[in-house]
Amino acid sequence: MSLAACIVIPIYNHKDAIGGTVANLMVHGLPLIVVDDGSDEATQQVLADLARRYAGKLTLRRLPVNGGKGAAVMAGLRVARDAGYTHALQIDADGQHDAADVPRFLAAAQANPRAVVIGQPVYDESVPKARLYGRYLTHVWVWIETLSFTIRDSMCGFRLYPLDLACALIDSVKLPERMDFDIEILVRLHWRRVAFVSIPTAVTYAADGVSHFDVLWDNVRISRSHTRLVAGMLARLPLLLVHKVLPQVLARTAAAGDGNDPWWRTAERGSRLGMALLAWSCGLFGRRFTALWLHPIVAYFLVTGRPARDASRRYFDRLQQCSPERETPRPGWFTAYRHMLSFAQSGFDKLAAWTGRVGPADVEIDDPRAFDALIASGRGALVIGSHHGNLEMARALAVRGAQTKVTAIVYTEHAKRFNSVLATAHHDFAQHLVPVSDFGPQTALMMQERIERGELLVIVGDRTPARETGRTTEAQFLGETAAFAQGPYVLAHALACPVYLLFCLKERTGYRLYFEPFAERIELPRRGRAEHIAAWAQRFASRLEHYCRKAPYQWFNFYDFWARPSGGANGRD
Repeated sequence: MSLAACIVIPIYNHKDAIGGTVANLMVHGLPLIVVDDGSDEATQQVLADLARRYAGKLTLRRLPVNGGKGAAVMAGLRVARDAGYTHALQIDADGQHDAADVPRFLAAAQANPRAVVIGQPVYDESVPKARLYGRYLTHVWVWIETLSFTIRDSMCGFRLYPLDLACALIDSVKLPERMDFDIEILVRLHWRRVAFVSIPTAVTYAADGVSHFDVLWDNVRISRSHTRLVAGMLARLPLLLVHKVLPQVLARTAAAGDGNDPWWRTAERGSRLGMALLAWSCGLFGRRFTALWLHPIVAYFLVTGRPARDASRRYFDRLQQCSPERETPRPGWFTAYRHMLSFAQSGFDKLAAWTGRVGPADVEIDDPRAFDALIASGRGALVIGSHHGNLEMARALAVRGAQTKVTAIVYTEHAKRFNSVLATAHHDFAQHLVPVSDFGPQTALMMQERIERGELLVIVGDRTPARETGRTTEAQFLGETAAFAQGPYVLAHALACPVYLLFCLKERTGYRLYFEPFAERIELPRRGRAEHIAAWAQRFASRLEHYCRKAPYQWFNFYDFWARPSGGANGRD
């Protein structure tokens, strides 16, 4: 996203300081929008002179009567939005803030365009001690109102807003118009799941500076605002707690993107503490009680997670179109809800399996002959799974039951916090987990020794490599072309070992494992290598499609699976 940023300066009777403030900001080359909040005639004259001096670079908007800092800022943000800017940097007119930090705010916004960038003041000896200590009381209330330490300072008037998010709030909610505005807009944006970035910045109080902070009435207004916000926090408490306890890998919120990013860019949300609390509840109160939370949690993500809904709809559209003779779920809100709920339950079951609350008796192998024969032979093998069903739960049971040595070769960057919670559930979790970013010769060498020890190496075949340069091949999947990783087949060729497919599906009576032979050995001759890889990928895609029809709600790739990965080499070495 390209930034089109401007600077918004609310002013009320700072005729002596505004000239220096404007001059210090002009060096950054950004358009200025100065909002005169009903200043006296002397200040109006200074502003008129500045508007003439910086014609074309400074826009002056005058409010007829003094409405308060909040009213002036909101007016400036609306002017900026209507002028076509994407971001607005708010800064006070009195020169307290260090204008040299403007590039740092812009760089932070460029790195995270959907975040509010807020100044975190670094004071010198000029700060009035009463103001300094009073701020900390507000900080504590804001941390309570948001159940978070994300907003490090809610009163600093040096901040940068994404205009669409800020204006959507001020157009829909009546915000205070005085000094309490700076606090309340941040808390309410946090409630809307907007991200925040803090930038340490120097703040200096001039000895002869003019302050419009009314010690009595502005503190009354701020106290009244905190009362409203605490009440709002209590009303939203279930949803605020949701964001603490559930990792959000289904989707980002509608404000975070269009849902077409690759899977590895879909960020995990939710604190590690919150996930640990879910694990603690499971251990203390049991699976059934804790699982009740999944319904309101999923309902919330259904409403706010447009990218996940869109991904679910695309999947069920394709499933329905390529299976007209079968009864398949119709795309829609209820189907998306069941789809997301199935995903949430699978994550819950992974945790239960690693903590011992799901045992071998809860899982049945559909046809155990291939698995029994492999274990009896003592040979190692490559096992290709997918994000259809619950592959991690199958690994947990195998590791906990010591049936055989099972090592998962996985991409972990997008789910570090959830994996760390699973790691605390069982000491063998991390020991049998090998994170990789791509499959290649180095990975093959690392795996060769494990195969020779008779281990089963489990990888997934339905995710493209977590690198822009990762190699992919194409296969027909649910009636359309999709990209699949070449890595599993290249790795199987290098290891020269048997290859099996594994699907672990949830059924009415528990889980059922489908373990089926795929190839005694995968050969990839140099001549026609790309065609051979594509043939193996198509075989895998066909089996994956079979199990999608068998258990349609257990497809857990909540992104546009059929989108072409950018930058990936396709089909050739």
